[in-house]
Amino acid sequence: MSLEEIIKTAKGEKEADLVIKNANIINVLTEEIYKSDVAIKDNLIAGVGEGYKGKKEIEAEGKYLSPSFIDGHVHIESSMLMPSEFARLVVPTGTTTVVADPHEISNVIGLHGISFMREASKNLPLDIFMTLPSCVPASTYETSGFELNSYDLSLLIDSPWVLGIAEMMNFPGVVNLNKEVLSKIKLGVEKNKRIDGHSPYLTGKDLCAYIAAGVSSDHECNNRNEAIEKLRLGMYLMVREGSAAKDLDALSSVLKNFPTRKCMFVTDDRYPDALKEHINMMVRKSVKNGINPIKAIQMASINTAEYFGLKEVGAIAPGYKADMLLFDNLEDFKPTIVIKNGNIVAKDGHLVINIEKKKFSSLRGTVNVRWLEKEDLRIKAKSDKVRAIEVKDGQLVTKSVNAKINVIDGFAQSNVDDDILKILVIERHKASGNIGKGFVKGFGIKKGAIASTVAHDSHNMIVIGTNDDDMLKAIKELVKSQGGKVIVKDNDVVAKLDLPIAGLMSEDYSDDFLSKYNELKKGEKIIGCTLEEPFMTMSFLSLSVIPELKLTDKGLMDVVKNKFTELFI
Repeated sequence: MSLEEIIKTAKGEKEADLVIKNANIINVLTEEIYKSDVAIKDNLIAGVGEGYKGKKEIEAEGKYLSPSFIDGHVHIESSMLMPSEFARLVVPTGTTTVVADPHEISNVIGLHGISFMREASKNLPLDIFMTLPSCVPASTYETSGFELNSYDLSLLIDSPWVLGIAEMMNFPGVVNLNKEVLSKIKLGVEKNKRIDGHSPYLTGKDLCAYIAAGVSSDHECNNRNEAIEKLRLGMYLMVREGSAAKDLDALSSVLKNFPTRKCMFVTDDRYPDALKEHINMMVRKSVKNGINPIKAIQMASINTAEYFGLKEVGAIAPGYKADMLLFDNLEDFKPTIVIKNGNIVAKDGHLVINIEKKKFSSLRGTVNVRWLEKEDLRIKAKSDKVRAIEVKDGQLVTKSVNAKINVIDGFAQSNVDDDILKILVIERHKASGNIGKGFVKGFGIKKGAIASTVAHDSHNMIVIGTNDDDMLKAIKELVKSQGGKVIVKDNDVVAKLDLPIAGLMSEDYSDDFLSKYNELKKGEKIIGCTLEEPFMTMSFLSLSVIPELKLTDKGLMDVVKNKFTELFI
C-alpha cells in the first residue's frame, strides 16, 4: 500500500478502487446519519465526501452504510465448527471481526490448542483476534486435559493477534490473592492489554477489589441492578446473547437509560444454527426493544474496537479499514452487501468469495475413558432425597433444590415422573476413572439418554439419562467416535454428531454439519426433552464457577460456598 496513493485518493486527485455513492452513512463517532460518498483505496477508507470517482462504483440509492460488526467475546469451538466454517456462516450476517477465547480447546490440549486455532484462523474474510485463556482449568475442582500457568501465557502475550487475558472466571482467586491468578493479571497489565472478566453476582467491596486488580469487563450480567453497579464502577458491559444464555432482554432497560459507550455485544457460546444471524440479530433486537439504532450499532462496532485497542476498525472515516455493511433499512439489519478489507465478500446473505477448507494434521485422540461397566454408573442410595441441580432455559445459573428420587435394590435411580434425572460427569483426558454423580431437574426427558464431550470448561464427558443402560450405550458411542454428542433411546442411537477434533469440533463443511445438527434437534424431541437447547444447557452443568450447584468429575459442587457438598440429604 502506497501512502502517497492513499493521500491522492483522499484528495480526489486519484481514482479510488471502489466508491460507494449516495449512502446514508451511520457515523458512530458523532452519532449522526447523513448522505455522502465513501472512497476506498486498497483496504482502507481514503475519504468520505461528495464527488469521488472510482474504478468501481456502487450506487447505494440512500441505503444505510454502517461499519461492520465485531463480536467482542466468543468461543468458536462452541459452534462445533472450524474457524473457516464459522466464518462461512457469520460473515454474510455482517460480522467481520471477532475476539475469540480458545479456552475450550486449551482445556483439552493446552498451548497446542491455541496454536491450532490460530493457524486455522488465517487467510479468512474474518479477522480473528484472541485473548489468552486465564483459567485452564476453570478451578481446582475438576480435571482438565492441561493446565496453563502465567509462564505459558507469557510465551504468546506479545503476539499482535493477542489482545489480552481472557475471562478471569476465578474471581474468588483474585479477591483472595491467589498468587498464580494474580500473576496472570499482572502479565496482561504489564503488557497494557485487556483483562476480561467473568463475575456473576459479584458485588460490593469484593467487586471493587476485582476491578481494582485490573479486570475491566464482564459478560455474565443477567439483571439490571448488577449491570448498573458494574457500569458505575467503571466496568465495560459485554451484553451476551448466546444459545443458552440470553441476557439482552433483561439488560435492555439499562441500555435505554444509561450511557452505552462502555457497552458492547458478544455471543460467547452459539450453536451453528444461531450463526446465520449473529451480531446483526442483537442490533435488530435492541432496536425492537427501544434502543436508538445508532447506539445499537456503536455497541456492535466502535465500542468493542476501542475497548480492545483496535484503532483501525469500527467506524466509517478516513484511515479506518474498509469493513462496512450496506442495509436497506434500520429495522432488520440484514446486509445486502458486506465489504471486508475493501472487497465485497457477501451479498444478500451469501458469500461471493471462496473460502478454502483447510486440512490439518490430525490431533491426537482426546477421549480417554477407563473401561466402564453398568455397575460403575450406579449410585448407592443413602436416602430417597437428594440435592438436585435445577436448570432454567436460557440461563447458565442453576439452583440447588431438594428432590425425591426412586430407590431400587438400594441404588438411586431417576424419578422421571418428577423430572429428576441422573447425571454423570466422566473424566475423559487421563482415564483416571473419576465419575461425578448426581441428579438434575428441568430437562423433561421421558426415556433414553443424552451425552456429550462438550462440557465447560474442562470438557469431560457428561451424560444425562433415565436409565443406566442407555447412559452406558451413549458413553461407549462417544468413545468410539472420539468425541461428539449423542442421543440414545432403548439402547439404539437416535441421533449423533461426531466431533473428532479435541472432542469439540467437526471436520465437516457447515452445510453438511447443519444437516446432521438438525437431526440431533429432532432427536431431542423424540426423547421428550423440553429445553430449547438441552446440549448447550447440559454443557454448563460442570462449570464450577457459575452458581449455584454444579457437578464435576470430582463431585457435587456448591459454587456459592466454594466447596463440595453431599448429594444425599
